Amino acid sequence: MAMEYLGESFDLHAGGEDLMFPHHENEIAQSESVTHKTLARHWMHVRFLLVDGRKMSKSEGNFYTLRDLLLKGYKASAIRLALVSVPYRHQLNFTFDGLIEATNAIERLRTFSQRLKQASLQPGSNPAIQEAAKSAQAGYLAALTNDLNTAEARAPIFDLIRTANTAIDQGQLLSEDREAILAVLDSFDAVFDVIGDRDAEPTRRALEWAVEAGRLEDVAPELLARQSLTDEAIDALVAERDVAKRQRNFARADQIRKELAEKGVVIEDSKDGVRWKRK
Repeated sequence: MAMEYLGESFDLHAGGEDLMFPHHENEIAQSESVTHKTLARHWMHVRFLLVDGRKMSKSEGNFYTLRDLLLKGYKASAIRLALVSVPYRHQLNFTFDGLIEATNAIERLRTFSQRLKQASLQPGSNPAIQEAAKSAQAGYLAALTNDLNTAEARAPIFDLIRTANTAIDQGQLLSEDREAILAVLDSFDAVFDVIGDRDAEPTRRALEWAVEAGRLEDVAPELLARQSLTDEAIDALVAERDVAKRQRNFARADQIRKELAEKGVVIEDSKDGVRWKRK
């Protein structure tokens, strides 16, 4: 099969850690005796995935596919961050607590990115913030060049977020600082790819599969509730809430906020206006 798709000789042959002698030796003997060419130039074995400290397997009852996690209501970006944040030389122990931590981390990243882009800032630059941005970028790149230490690479980014949020609160973050910080976030997202929100499409495809396969019982009820509300419907309710607040109809405004919260939509009132986001 490998030769059918990759040719008689290729660069990398991967496999699980259980492929002990003489598995690969037999592959080499069978292939190279026919082709008289090197089958693979590099061989790499990967560790088994652990779930809550136990090997993931169907017999253990702890076997999850990406689709399973999506139908439980977790976002594709959170799953990605949870997986990529473990350095590749370390065995991954998947836990739902870790997935929740990744979900919260992405929420912080996206909330900050949105706040930074929408903030009304005075012109100029703050030397302290400029230095913080440079330091974060240097720390981030240093972690990646240290054998792709993705776990350490996150730390300087969140340090920068804390510094920048404090500066915004105190009116000390200026327009040129925004551009410097956005450049750092872009560099981070070029590898981690989680700040941009593209979670809807994988979830939609998973739900379509559940419908076609007659497996709607596998879908988390809160996910079905969230999916029933379109962005346009949310915008309309947010606009209605704004009108209700201006008319001092606070009961209706609170009711709309509660209805949206029950469907996984959070409304945030800030000095820069009202914004909403899905949990």
